[in-house]
Amino acid sequence: MASIAARRLGKELKEIHSEGCPVGINLVKADDFETWWFTIEVMGESEYKGEVYTLQFRFDGQYPISSPAVQFVITDGRQAPIHPHVYSNGHICASILGNEWSPVLSVTAVCVTLQSMLASCKKKERPADNDRYVRHAPDNPKKTQFHYDDDTV
Repeated sequence: MASIAARRLGKELKEIHSEGCPVGINLVKADDFETWWFTIEVMGESEYKGEVYTLQFRFDGQYPISSPAVQFVITDGRQAPIHPHVYSNGHICASILGNEWSPVLSVTAVCVTLQSMLASCKKKERPADNDRYVRHAPDNPKKTQFHYDDDTV
């Protein structure tokens, strides 16, 4: 891992341990600077009330210049949230993970943004191209060039 990525991730992890995570977000595992796991729960009234999802963050040596690879984890009978921007394989079509990524964003900021994305959803449904995408999707969601055209859900 490049030293800039390790320094930044070390700083973020130290802040998480000293200040805690925002409400509804919990660090599950961060044993190294390659893969971290968080759970997120949408707070308040929403389509996802009471549901908890696990997010996996994978970092490369270019973090924070390059975004982490972030996806919902599907294990132990858990599925990805049913949402117009979340594919059934856990990949997330969100501009902040692609062309609108900024090095000022932190891991917890991404979690809060995804928590907010779920909270604002009015109808649980998969993306229209879910089946086709999942059949051909790469293992790493960062290798997908998503088209961001709908920020209303």
